[in-house]
Amino acid sequence: MSQNHAAVRLVDASDTLPRNSERWRPIRVPAQVIEAEIERLSRIPAPQNGRRSALIVHPESKEVSGISQGVQIAINVLLPGERTQGFRYNASQVELCIRGRGTVHVENQSMTMEPYDVTMVPSMRHHWYSNDGDTAWVRLSYSNAPLLQRLGVLYVEEGEASSSALSEDPPASAVYTSNSAPDIAVSPDGARLRGYEFLTDIPVVENRALCWPWTSVSATLSSEPGDGKRTIMLLYNPATERRNGTTHSFFATMSRVPPGSPPRRAGRGHRHSSVAINYHFQGSGSSQVDGETIAWEAGDLLLSAPGWSEHAHFVSPEGASVLTIQDHPLHIGMESLIWQERIDGPILTLGSQPGQKGYVGPRLAGA
Repeated sequence: MSQNHAAVRLVDASDTLPRNSERWRPIRVPAQVIEAEIERLSRIPAPQNGRRSALIVHPESKEVSGISQGVQIAINVLLPGERTQGFRYNASQVELCIRGRGTVHVENQSMTMEPYDVTMVPSMRHHWYSNDGDTAWVRLSYSNAPLLQRLGVLYVEEGEASSSALSEDPPASAVYTSNSAPDIAVSPDGARLRGYEFLTDIPVVENRALCWPWTSVSATLSSEPGDGKRTIMLLYNPATERRNGTTHSFFATMSRVPPGSPPRRAGRGHRHSSVAINYHFQGSGSSQVDGETIAWEAGDLLLSAPGWSEHAHFVSPEGASVLTIQDHPLHIGMESLIWQERIDGPILTLGSQPGQKGYVGPRLAGA
């Protein structure tokens, strides 16, 4: 028998509690930096796999290439007539078109993207991209790959062939399924024992690739002060059910504050354990994050809320339109989504206890 006790450390944790995590600092990626990288990617020779791509990496990200601990953002450029090779991986992703026009191919689905359209590509779906237009197609792609890399479980499968189709023939006897497995109550409080089949024969929730066209999203958002429309809407994927996500790890929201809206009064922000990243594609304003004021304008990307950082956003008189990505659904699944809408208010575990009511936007109570 192998003896490798020396490989293990035993750390005395008597009379201690886990330490609070250290927060990364907020960081702004200026539009000029993103534009320069788009130009560079457009000039390089076509890569063998067709993927002209650059990762936006936080200076505190050492182990993996992420803008935050669990979120990766790539700038992707595809020139006219180009297409990428296909691949699949067990990360899921959200994509925002910021320039040009192109098509996302996800197995038997095809979704054409134009500026500010958003698409979602589920985990383990073979997918590729093509540009049949006459200008460069530029996307920002958000994925949970860094989280999977930190866990040591990111799986990537390259090539045009895909084995993702569901098998019609079960590999083992259909007698042994979750429908016939033991399911025994052992406590009046709800504790149960279940057979192994419940771990491997999990009910399937269909999760198709989806597209949210900006023309449709924009029509629901406020376009002038006092028009009665909302200033923020969730891009909801029904497969995420109560997690209210765009993927099972992220939600995406689109927000628009129209020009001439009354300025938000200065005051304290709110905070949550989910990280928030804003891409501002119209307008300008500023954000206060843990006491630091950061000005932003159209084309800027901002890690606007490292997990549990107090933050508040203020829009200039010209208004603003913003895509926000948060790993909110991931935290709901882990029962770790703590939320404080008012800094002098309660800290709630959303999804596990009654949540914040009466708010129609961040720090915005319904009239």
